[in-house]
Amino acid sequence: MARTIGIGKQNYEKIVGNNNFYVDKTLFIKEWWENEDEVTLIIRPRRFGKTLNMSMVEQFFSVDYAGRSDLFEKMNIWKEEKYRSQQGKFPVISLSFAGVKATKDFSEMRKMMCRLIYEQYNKYEFLLHIDGLMSEEEKKLFYEVSRKMDDDIAAMSLNMLSKLLMRHYGKKVIILLDEYDTPMQEAYVNGYWEGVAAFQSPPSFLHK
Repeated sequence: MARTIGIGKQNYEKIVGNNNFYVDKTLFIKEWWENEDEVTLIIRPRRFGKTLNMSMVEQFFSVDYAGRSDLFEKMNIWKEEKYRSQQGKFPVISLSFAGVKATKDFSEMRKMMCRLIYEQYNKYEFLLHIDGLMSEEEKKLFYEVSRKMDDDIAAMSLNMLSKLLMRHYGKKVIILLDEYDTPMQEAYVNGYWEGVAAFQSPPSFLHK
């Protein structure tokens, strides 16, 4: 039976789950991992599958997908025996700035970016309830993350969250940032470039 192409889909799990046509790019996982880079910047034209590849990477490594070998067992990466044991074993922080647009001033954009970080903290709120994992000062900082958090809290928020996750899971955290340039483009067009350039983290990347 011919597979449906499923144009525009950017979620790896949905493509595999629906048996849509998919060009197997899972060996990118092996290539990326074996490069041993601390930071990887992916630059490709629009519609070249960057978001889909990052979705694939997230779902291969993330503890949220532990036990989901079904997503990869028919793919080339599963032929690499050493990588089978890596599936679902790492904490992953995944952020997309694709929706941070159509804002007329820096204040509104800042709120949207802070909200994305705040949502990550909500996802990992269970860390607060693990005995002995966090100091009282760390708990205080955790609660200070919000849509209106101060710049110093925002600047260090992902660093702090990654440290907490590494402490809990005993593995380094993989950080995936997608569409980092969307806020920059919006800022340039709408005349508040300097504010966003000073506030935004370094370019989006795959970090391990």
